Amino acid sequence: MVTISLCMIVKNEEQTLDRCLQSVAGIPDEIIIVDTGSTDRTKEIARKWTKHVYDFEWIDDFSAARNESFRHAMMDYILWLDADDVLLPENRQKLLALKQSVNPEVDAVSMVYHVLFDDNHNVITSTRRYRLVKRGKNFKWHGIVHEDLHLPPSFQSEESDIVVTHKKRKAASDRNLKIYERAKKQGKTWNAHDLFHYARELQVHKRYQDALLMYEKFLETDSVSTAHRVFVLHNMACCYYELGEPEKEHELTLKSLSYDIPQPMFCCRLGEHFMKKHQYQQAIFWYQLALQVETDSFSYVIDQHIYKTWLPHKQLGMCYYQIEDYERSYVHNRCVLEYLPNDEDMLQNITVLEQLHHCQ
Repeated sequence: MVTISLCMIVKNEEQTLDRCLQSVAGIPDEIIIVDTGSTDRTKEIARKWTKHVYDFEWIDDFSAARNESFRHAMMDYILWLDADDVLLPENRQKLLALKQSVNPEVDAVSMVYHVLFDDNHNVITSTRRYRLVKRGKNFKWHGIVHEDLHLPPSFQSEESDIVVTHKKRKAASDRNLKIYERAKKQGKTWNAHDLFHYARELQVHKRYQDALLMYEKFLETDSVSTAHRVFVLHNMACCYYELGEPEKEHELTLKSLSYDIPQPMFCCRLGEHFMKKHQYQQAIFWYQLALQVETDSFSYVIDQHIYKTWLPHKQLGMCYYQIEDYERSYVHNRCVLEYLPNDEDMLQNITVLEQLHHCQ
């Protein structure tokens, strides 16, 4: 059985740190916690779990703090988590089993990351991250914000079905955007990773024109994967939608088809395009495809679940209603309720459709 160091960076996490550590209690052989300037009880809580609590001066660089935490690790493998992450009981057991059975030749193990949830506890976004890495392989972090592991040219990996659940409660802030803006003023050199995430921060803060410029710069860098290219085209299409430029939005939607099979988010965009033209049969084709197309379950790019779950069902319900196929409309409205059981619009639609059915 291998040994594991849990490495974390924290700041003012008194509300979440104990919950995170409880969820993996007994699995790590040591816990390393690097504090970047807490003013609450975070370090006090950390010291209940480990003697390895270290201060690190915050320098507007998450990867620097992560690398500092890795520097203190002494076990065979390093597991990293954020304070607002947890492993639910089923996944805790899977991690324990992995610790007992992992092939020592494996350098990195990826895990699923459930990032955001809606009010009905449906996963909105997920991705994959390399969570468990071999200490002797000397993995390093890069990226000043939304940091990620720099992968060596050659390493042996394993994809697990372990899920790390993000239980974020903090309100959105402009912290990350400010870090990027300060780095920009200081003339720091950015890699593709920084360009990509700076663009996303700009988009989140509704600076769509600036976001588009950064996305373009990202696409001009070397070695952009197909998955990242398609994801960026979708984000750019979203920006053009918000800017009220449907022609450019549609142009990018079509452009995405030259790089990959139609992905659910672009199927939904094409469905909406035809719905607006009242071309419901064409819209139905694309929304059905959104539900049918197989997506990469091992993707390391954000997976947006609404485009392959309730959204196409909702739109199909509307399309079938418009062409007076009330039976199929009813079926798809019912499907929406499997994800959104209290949706008032769907409940009202079903009432209307049931009345129409009885009148026929």
